[in-house]
Amino acid sequence: MNNHIGYPKNIDLSSCEKEPIHIIGVTQAHGVLIACDKNTGKITQVSENTKELFNISAEELLNKQLTTIIEKELVEKLLSISDEEGVFIVEEVKINTNNFVLIPHISREHLILDIEPLENKADSFHFQKELSSLLSTLSASENAEKLCRDAARITKSIFEYDRVMVYKFDEEWNGKVIAEELNEGMESWLGLQYPASDIPKQARQLFLKNRVRTISDVNYSPVKIIPQFSPLTQKALDLSNSKLRGVSPIHIEYLQNMGVGASLTAALISNGKLWGLLACHHYKPKFINYYQRQTCEFLIQIFSNELSLKDSNTFLASIDKVDDFHAKLMDQIQQAESIKKGLSSISLKVTDLFDCNGAAIVLDGKIKLVGESLPKKYIRKLIREFLAPKSDHLFFTKNLSQVYPEAEGFKEAVSGILSVRLGKSGQNFLIWFRPEVLQTVEWGGNPDNKATYDEEKKRLSPRKSFEKWSEQVRGVANAWKDFEIRGARKLGESVGYVILENQKKKIDSLHKQITEAHSELELFSQGLSHDLKAPLRGIDGYAHILKEDHYAELQKEGQMAVDTILSSVEEMRELIDNILSFAGVSNLDIHKNINSTNNMVQDILVSFNAKSNYPNTKIIVEKNLPKIVGDKRMLIQVWSNLISNAFKYSEKSENPEIIIGSEVLDRKTIYYVKDNGIGFDPKYKETIFDLFSRHSGEHYQGTGIGLAIVKKILEKHDGEIWAESTENSGSTFYFHV
Repeated sequence: MNNHIGYPKNIDLSSCEKEPIHIIGVTQAHGVLIACDKNTGKITQVSENTKELFNISAEELLNKQLTTIIEKELVEKLLSISDEEGVFIVEEVKINTNNFVLIPHISREHLILDIEPLENKADSFHFQKELSSLLSTLSASENAEKLCRDAARITKSIFEYDRVMVYKFDEEWNGKVIAEELNEGMESWLGLQYPASDIPKQARQLFLKNRVRTISDVNYSPVKIIPQFSPLTQKALDLSNSKLRGVSPIHIEYLQNMGVGASLTAALISNGKLWGLLACHHYKPKFINYYQRQTCEFLIQIFSNELSLKDSNTFLASIDKVDDFHAKLMDQIQQAESIKKGLSSISLKVTDLFDCNGAAIVLDGKIKLVGESLPKKYIRKLIREFLAPKSDHLFFTKNLSQVYPEAEGFKEAVSGILSVRLGKSGQNFLIWFRPEVLQTVEWGGNPDNKATYDEEKKRLSPRKSFEKWSEQVRGVANAWKDFEIRGARKLGESVGYVILENQKKKIDSLHKQITEAHSELELFSQGLSHDLKAPLRGIDGYAHILKEDHYAELQKEGQMAVDTILSSVEEMRELIDNILSFAGVSNLDIHKNINSTNNMVQDILVSFNAKSNYPNTKIIVEKNLPKIVGDKRMLIQVWSNLISNAFKYSEKSENPEIIIGSEVLDRKTIYYVKDNGIGFDPKYKETIFDLFSRHSGEHYQGTGIGLAIVKKILEKHDGEIWAESTENSGSTFYFHV
């Protein structure tokens, strides 16, 4: 294994997935790799085997121009290749009397050339001609299973490998041999499974870039690339798209342990995803040239297209069936005017949507069970501990106990679940259940014996035994298919929409009730104003008659009683007016205009007759207050309340002072009214805006409604008010609209 930067000396024993096979630093021996500066054509790196194929040493080529071995016109054509990574049109060249095929691609700053010997082209054309006559067989395959068998048979017929297999991945990337063609007398591997670690993640990703991969001789001696690091990047060369990329020593030993001498592996793609592999084994060296590999690539492309078509047709047929059930279930919900009844109590049930043995409908904390299921207490616990905390609305697994250990106790009844959250609520769900399916899986060797650390080689060594190994699998249900997951999501969205519609109806009904109550309250307020003020007018009138006609005749206690009646009537009248004013703010429509703040403040000061009524109070008003946008009538009420309070609560100070100004905070214009009056305890800075809240003591008159009115007006303007104060040190009220 190469010990250059980025390619570790010791691979993690737990997994082969950390092995950086794209920068392996070696090539296979059947061709020459040349890397050069893509801008200048200067050769920067070469594989060490140039002497064997070109009769030119690697050292002679390094730092030379590409024109040293390739014609100038072709070099100019190669250097004009786009910067996009990928494989481009191949060229045929002659180097020192020998014919080669040149396969170029760009990798960052490099133009990389894979150069392979060109064998008899007539044989290659024969391959393609023979393939053309067999392609119709793939198109005629009735289903995916028959397609795989035909593909294996055709591949063996054309390329004559000893064993050809179609290898399909499951959702966990374990592979299973589902079709096979082999020489007479060989042991069949049909039906055997292999663990995901046999083809690790980075290898699967490279198959999407390089769809056909050959190893001509498993026992080849790796050819080093010199120098080890690219002079252009100071890093190991990225060989992801190279046809000559060397093979991981772990994979080589894996094939040697199987007795394989050469291999060809091709990626099978369905709907853009790696579906499986076409795996060919030969038990002695076997070279497949570039044109033959192109034939294979053409074959797997036809296979992949047919596979995608057949998978899509099956998927669409299943989708149509699920969609039909979905529509009927939604009709039942509408007819029953109940989600639970529509999904559980009529002819078609939620469990009929796809294959399952039971389901749970969870709405507003109540559970309705359909078919065979878990006891409700287990479902509540499953939701509370596992499903509700998840951010995703949809969850599915075929092995619940693996991700939720509590399920171990009921895995026979429920091993697979598919759940979808309904709406935004964290507690409403549709959950489908599947039972454990006991099955015996036959592996190609014990899957637990993935690798061991070889002290002598100082690296991982793959398992050596591939004898058939049977395992009984428990706690696993049948996997959820894509169309089932889609159907569950769609039904969940539709039921969630019904929940929202029902909530909207409730809100609309509540709004109607509130509107009616508000209208009644408005009539009540008007009646209250009339009914309360009428007796007050009588009391006030008779009290004034007493004072005007009989005041002098009364004793001192009687005179005090008359004065108290008159002052109480005035307080009562003010309280009624303030209550009606507070209630009326909600009914008023806002008519926003741009208003002069200075004019508004000056008009209020004039209306207060401030100079006469508060001769000792110093009033400082900012000269150019920013204009204020809002309803003028309401804003006058805001300013009046705040300025009135400032006068009232600072009047008894030694040198009363009021400052009216503005500042900018978080790009908002903030207005303020500041006084040096009695202030208040900071703990009341929130409650002073509550209705009937007073913290000024008995020496100051007031109803405790003024600041509540101010707050309500500013909230209608989407504004805000707050206060800062300490006792006996004045107060400052800030607001914005």
